[in-house]
Amino acid sequence: MNWLVYLSGEIHSDWRAQIATGAEHHKLPVSFCSAVTDHDASDAAGDVLGAETENFWRDHKSSKVNSIRTKSLINQCDIAVVRFGEKYKQWNAAFDAGQLAAIGTPYITLHDADIIHPLKEVDAAAMAWAQTPEQVVEILRYVTTA
Repeated sequence: MNWLVYLSGEIHSDWRAQIATGAEHHKLPVSFCSAVTDHDASDAAGDVLGAETENFWRDHKSSKVNSIRTKSLINQCDIAVVRFGEKYKQWNAAFDAGQLAAIGTPYITLHDADIIHPLKEVDAAAMAWAQTPEQVVEILRYVTTA
């Protein structure tokens, strides 16, 4: 079986690449997918539907267009990794975790210890909490090859 792993969350570090490199190193039977990680492209996803004078409506349209991709990939994935970074609040990642929990898809949270409290409900529904991409790779290694 080739596992589809959805990578959700913060876009300002190379955690996705670290996990992909680790999985490749161990020759894990996994493929990765993700929301659009180019911030400007994501913000502009709805611009094709016409210009808006208020940021709320531009964001509203773009979020709906982006959700076509995220909903489809979340529904297709076998497991997900939901990353919460230290610099920004990733409300979209929390929303993804809620969707994953609602449909019963297992997910791993990836974040530092200093945000355990605000993520207690998200972590409670997760199958594991990792603090490093290397820990995620080891979990993927175990569940896909044990």
